[in-house]
Parts: sequence; C-alpha cells; structure tokens
Amino acid sequence: MQIVRRVLLAWLVALGAGSPLARAQSYPTKPIRMIVAFAAGGSADINARIIAQQLAAELGGSVVIENRGGAGGNLGAVEVARAQPDGYTVFYATSAVALAPAVYVKPGFRPDADFAPVSLTATIPLVLVVNSAVPAKTASEFVDWVKAQGGKVNYGSSGRGALLHLAGELFLKETGLSATHVPYRGSAPAITDLLSGSTQFMFLPINEARTHVEGGGMRALAVTHEQRLPQLPHVPTMKEAFGLTTMNMGAWQGLLVPAGTPAAITTMLGGALEKTLRNEALRARLTEGGSIVLGGTAKEYADYMRSEGERWAKIVQAAGIAAE
Repeated sequence: MQIVRRVLLAWLVALGAGSPLARAQSYPTKPIRMIVAFAAGGSADINARIIAQQLAAELGGSVVIENRGGAGGNLGAVEVARAQPDGYTVFYATSAVALAPAVYVKPGFRPDADFAPVSLTATIPLVLVVNSAVPAKTASEFVDWVKAQGGKVNYGSSGRGALLHLAGELFLKETGLSATHVPYRGSAPAITDLLSGSTQFMFLPINEARTHVEGGGMRALAVTHEQRLPQLPHVPTMKEAFGLTTMNMGAWQGLLVPAGTPAAITTMLGGALEKTLRNEALRARLTEGGSIVLGGTAKEYADYMRSEGERWAKIVQAAGIAAE
C-alpha cells in the first residue's frame, strides 16, 4: 500500500509540475525572444531594446531582441503568430500590425485573433516637416504655397500604406490640398530625399525629425499631439496650426504574445511590464528620445488596436491605398 501511495504521490507531483500554473511560477527558465518587425536602429528597435533590458531585470531572466524586418512589418508579425504560445516569443508590435489588414489583401495574420495583448508601451508623435528651402514658415503660409504650386508638390513616406503615408493622406484630405506621394523603403531614404529637396514635406516621428529640425535641414510646422512637445516646444499642434482635431496620432508600440499563451504567463508579463514602465530611468530615456510612455491594461490595448484599425481602414479605402 505504501508503494502505491508513493507512486500516486509522484504522479500527482509530476502532473502539477506540467500544469500551466506550475510553468508560469517557474517562468522564465530560458531566454525570451522579443521580435521587432523592423530593422535595427529604427524607432521601434531603439525602444524595444530599452524596454527589453528592464523587462528582463523585472522577470529575473533574459530578453533577446530579434529583428525580422520586411513587408511593412508583416514578416515579423507572421513569425510571432506562428510561434509556440509558451511565453518565450513575444512581439514588440507597432501601429503597423493594426494597419496591415486594411493595406494588404493577405497580410498573413489577424491582429484580433492571432495575438493576445499584454500592454501598450509608448507612442511617438509625428511632426509635419518641410524642406528648409520651402519658403513657408507657418501653417497658413504652407497652405498658400502648396496651392500656388498647382499640384507640383511631392511628399515622402517610409512606404506605401505605412503610418507616415496615411498621415499624409489624412492631412491632404482634411486641408483639401493636393500633393504626390513618393514611397520609400524605410524612413532613412525618405529623409535623404527630403533634405535634398527631391520631396518637399513629410510626416516623421519626432525622434527622427528632431536632429534635422535643430540642424536647420528641415523646418517643423506642427506636431500630431494634443499638446506641444517638450522636445520641440516652439512647434504648434495640428489643432493650433491648422485647426485640425482629427490628427492626434503617433507611432504607437506595445507588447503582444501569440494567441493561446497561458493566461498566467501573460499576466506575469503584464505585471513585469507595468513595473518596467514605472522605472524612472527608463521613462527618462524614452521621453528624451521623443516617446510618450503609455502602459495600461490588456483590454485597453485590444480596444485601442481595434479602434486604430477601424480608423485607418477608412483612410486607406478613401485614398485607394494598396501595398506594393
């Protein structure tokens, strides 16, 4: 009888060790992959690395960044969607994940079904910038100047269907202006052509625009945030400059995991991320780079992602945008 009891006890212990709760309590036992769907050095990558370092400290493990750029962020998203839902693959997602279903016929994933939200992390407001040779120094002067060019004005973006493109389309729609979109493979070549004068204006995340604005290569006309930004305090908001209340936006970011990840692990990640985003040194680094720290619950993230998808789908449809 004692032998039977020992065998039964061992079996129960083994069963408990393999339960989701037991796995969560020992999590993590190996490095966590954090997938960034864009190349190293970009806005998402920079913030992901800052957050990953502190998140690893909060979890008592290690978080390794893996860049999987391509197809406007779709390749990285697909890799996460197909990953084992065990908590060891997480997605440092951007606004591109919500835009993809409207822009691509078959992006390869469904934002609302293939991922489980953890929390938003940050957003990076955009800046409407013009080449320094453009004579306009105010919003009204810019509107008058564009109208006077008879449609011979070009604006760049980081790619067809990207947030920077959609911001430009919304701006043209709201102001009634006309300009030709010039898509690039990333913001770096778009910035190069803006500085050279091949294009005349574009929307850029503040952390990519600030150096060029302060250096004189670009002039900032407005920011897409409800309040002025401390990094560019002299630049008015879109509402102040153009009277537009529909252009509060940013290149937002957040943490997702594959659908089916145990709730206990998702909750643990959420708690660690909440502590990470409260870290004063981390907040200072993100803010200095132009980010606005967000945070929030998984439900708030899910609701926000859904509303963003619906918002931009209307712009995509109205402008007839399709990915190349």
